Amino acid sequence: MAVSPVTGALFTDVTAPVTATSNAGYSKVGTASCVSYLGLIATGDASIKAAMENGGITKVHHIDYKSSNILGLYAEYTVIVYGE
Repeated sequence: MAVSPVTGALFTDVTAPVTATSNAGYSKVGTASCVSYLGLIATGDASIKAAMENGGITKVHHIDYKSSNILGLYAEYTVIVYGE
């Protein structure tokens, strides 16, 4: 099951903050995800490093995450990095 500040028994679709820095502004966004199938198989790289690389980011402004879950059959966790 994906991490979330709140969970629904049947369905979860939540976006929440992770952290922020004092770096000013952002023009780039990078994402990285991992998924779980049937609660039995989990795969992916949802690291901040992977999201930074995917967005071409070297200076982080802030980081959010998105968590989705459908009956525990399919869950996805995505890290969203904003920066320069």
